[in-house]
Amino acid sequence: MNKYPSWLNFTVLAIFLAGIFLALPNLYGSADAVQVASARDGVITETMLEEYVRVVENSDIPVEAAYLKDERGILRFESSSDQQSAADVLRLRFDREANVALTLAPRMPAWLRELGLDPMSLGLDLRGGVYVLLEVDMETAINNRLQAYRQDFIERLRDAQIPHRVDLNGQVISVRLRSADLLEQVRSMVREADEDILITDSADGRSLNVRMSETQIKERQDFAIEQNMTTLRNRVDSLGVAEPLVQRQGVDRIVVQLPGVQDSTELDKILTATATLEFRLVDQSGDLPGSREYPGRAPVAAAVLKREVVASGDQIVDASAGMTAEGQPAVNIRLDSAGGERMLETTQNNVGKPMSTLFIEWREESVRIGDQVETRRIKTEEIINTATIRGVFKNNFQITGLTAAEASSLARLLRAGALAAPIYKIDERTIGPTLGQDNIDRGFRAIMIGFLSVIAFMAFYYRWFGMIANLALLSNLVFIVAVLSMFGASLTLPGIAGIVLTVGMAVDANVLIFERIREEIAAGASPQSAIHAGYDKALSSIADANITTLIAAIVLFAFGTGAIKGFAITLSIGIATSMFTAIVGTRAVVNLAFGSRKIESVPV
Repeated sequence: MNKYPSWLNFTVLAIFLAGIFLALPNLYGSADAVQVASARDGVITETMLEEYVRVVENSDIPVEAAYLKDERGILRFESSSDQQSAADVLRLRFDREANVALTLAPRMPAWLRELGLDPMSLGLDLRGGVYVLLEVDMETAINNRLQAYRQDFIERLRDAQIPHRVDLNGQVISVRLRSADLLEQVRSMVREADEDILITDSADGRSLNVRMSETQIKERQDFAIEQNMTTLRNRVDSLGVAEPLVQRQGVDRIVVQLPGVQDSTELDKILTATATLEFRLVDQSGDLPGSREYPGRAPVAAAVLKREVVASGDQIVDASAGMTAEGQPAVNIRLDSAGGERMLETTQNNVGKPMSTLFIEWREESVRIGDQVETRRIKTEEIINTATIRGVFKNNFQITGLTAAEASSLARLLRAGALAAPIYKIDERTIGPTLGQDNIDRGFRAIMIGFLSVIAFMAFYYRWFGMIANLALLSNLVFIVAVLSMFGASLTLPGIAGIVLTVGMAVDANVLIFERIREEIAAGASPQSAIHAGYDKALSSIADANITTLIAAIVLFAFGTGAIKGFAITLSIGIATSMFTAIVGTRAVVNLAFGSRKIESVPV
């Protein structure tokens, strides 16, 4: 009656051993390490890793272990002082070739690493670092797209030699014609630019009002978020931060978590900087429609620039700081194919004419008005370089007029990519490594206290059956750690809270089973019948209770953010593993211990 088939017993044993095996890397702890990533193609080879190790060891810094992980090099050290010294040596020697970051690496043996096993990672609240919440300026993202539409319409009408005037008012593009006779032709031309755009006739009968549809606006917002996230990841990589997290939050926000970073000064500059460039011809006549005067950054003089943009920052595929032949700081620019073709055409037709580099930057400025402080978003546009086109060029050229520091900073921003829309910091938190370690100690202390308290109660109240439940509880903790490790999930402080809660909930199923067994014995059932009925009759109550809690955890994960997700993940895993250990695991042990022999009483 109370026997599992052999295959099921072996399956339970195999699952238990697999859980121990997957959780094993967490027993070895972590060591101070240096992560090296290629600044070019992102791939580190064995040959490059050997060179890094040789450079470090030649500086009398012992390397405990070195290996490749996710196409990046990891060098592990005995102490934090060796770690810092090695990072300094590598940064000095491979400044342009590699991004070097301080990190923590698991101290597990090589055979576990070669099997592809990893310990669970620690979240920012446990490891320490910087948390930044950024907001994307969606209004500017939409306006940039409308400006692109406007420029496209102007070029199409100009090529067709149709007299026109195209203005952007708010989120409506007005296309005005001299005569209504060409209205349908222009409507078709506008429709060719984008078939999904909304076109309506104006009251005067010779103008069209063009606006983006709700679907297009949503797509543009999503594009702005995705493009900005890609750019932010590139910028974070240039800072040399190990294991950064960049993810979307809500409609217009991005969360950036940088483990191990403690100084946010440089971080602010690189993350929120929205600097980009535009290359425009100088309007020497000073009276072309749409031309505008822009100030110059000293000592560059102000100039009137044409409306049309020859090339912009989003067409730059590479940028590096360097020096001109005369020894002046410069930024070497390489454009993509579209930007290169436009630059080639422009320089062919304008040899001997001046072209300016317009530097565009968005920033926030706090202004006190009475007793309140208001934050204003300011757009700065200034000419940093004006040079005469001496010859024809295409993709590669230089811009000057910057200091060495400005050239280096601008090159790094352009190399990481332009933001699709300005972003602004709305929240920042820095968690020191000491506080992170304190969180770890307190969290694991809470787990141990809860775990030992439950063990003592179960052993005292349910005797040998209670000890079997305690074995299931220990297995449950092992399984939670194993699942977190297997999927590469991060353990956070709320996650620890979820584990503590799971420890208390994990024995609920066994309590229901054991109480049902007691009731069956009190009703006069035999010991074997009582055990069988206890497990069978309690199953529906256990399933109902755990499934409803699991649904709540899934909802928390789906709609929650940050800390709530961490709590929901560990709670969900704990519910699933506790159901297996309480229902299948304990019954397998009970069957082995009591099912194959005649017993006079049940030690429950």
